[in-house]
Amino acid sequence: MTVVLRIMLAVGMAFGVLMPVGGAVAADAGRLNIVFVNPGKTGEVYWDMVAQTMQAAGRKLNAHVEVLTSERNYRTMQELGLGVVARADKPDFLILSNEESAAVPILEAAEAAGVKTVLLSNTLIGDDAARLGPPRQKLKTWLGDITTDLQTAGARMANALIATARAEKWQSPDGKIHILGVGGDEITPSSIARNAGLQLAVAAAPDVVVDRMLFANWTQSEAEQVTMNYLSWATRKGIRPAGVWAGNDPMALGAIKAISTAGLVPGQDIQVVGLNWSEDALRAIRAGRLLLTDGGHFLLGGWSIVLLRDYADGCDFAATSPHVEVKTSAITSTNLVSVGDLIKNRAFDRIDFTRFKAKVGRCGQYDFSIDALISSLAPLEGAAE
Repeated sequence: MTVVLRIMLAVGMAFGVLMPVGGAVAADAGRLNIVFVNPGKTGEVYWDMVAQTMQAAGRKLNAHVEVLTSERNYRTMQELGLGVVARADKPDFLILSNEESAAVPILEAAEAAGVKTVLLSNTLIGDDAARLGPPRQKLKTWLGDITTDLQTAGARMANALIATARAEKWQSPDGKIHILGVGGDEITPSSIARNAGLQLAVAAAPDVVVDRMLFANWTQSEAEQVTMNYLSWATRKGIRPAGVWAGNDPMALGAIKAISTAGLVPGQDIQVVGLNWSEDALRAIRAGRLLLTDGGHFLLGGWSIVLLRDYADGCDFAATSPHVEVKTSAITSTNLVSVGDLIKNRAFDRIDFTRFKAKVGRCGQYDFSIDALISSLAPLEGAAE
């Protein structure tokens, strides 16, 4: 070690400054100020849980997370993001979601202002991706993105429906298994990925037909209506519906309501699958009305804070790739107990987020699996040792 390097390290230690690793910005492991522009509505389960896991992770990792909610108005989302970038006292990091491709102007303004950004859940696609390229190239302050493998989730959901329908012999008179697809929208990357998973599963199953792929804007009420319309159509056509594939839990719950209204018994006459790991979905699984809820992707909120804490501490998550993809898992009646309380009570402070930081010499390597999550949970208060 050179004399100069020894002096630099000594000065850094004296002032609590860590040397940067892999191009990350040096920091003093002090409190981080992070702003999250939430694209969802107040009370929207998934996005509320994303924000709550961020704040729980912040409490463990010495970061203050400010949440600004756009109430599903993408003009508002842009106004909020641009407002953050224009602040005199800028945050250390800004977290955005590219819902309906609305994050691009904020990313560009953040680049001009020198505000480091991360995209969560939805990243750049199509023309935007072609024009701006990958993270840290044209936009140097766009550090990367953290997403989930929702295509695999969509396929897993469809395969569960198909397996059940085959086992129960729920074919229509034409010998085919008939399914309704209810998607959130046709343009959001996370929706496109889920829908593609459904299509892949069905393409591999010649005995399965998706009669309709309808879109319900992620809402329970619209999903209830489109499912009622489908069931009425199926009755007129002499089709026996075997399942409803819903792109999120609220839409699955809307489908369940429509099925009951039509005089069918969800879980007995027809199966429904959803995605979100929401409390209402877990209750429906427990009651036998929902086959499964895939997900765990709301934990992207907490995982994003882990990435930014590491980055600030000099361990750059992009040492492996600026694109961090997290696998989802399905909750069914068989594994409901292991994570049910965490979700029911939103007890995210039970998660020891410090355990998920990258190990020394392994920057960019993370284990965000459901097994790692379960092993990190503090015991329930009052539980036996």
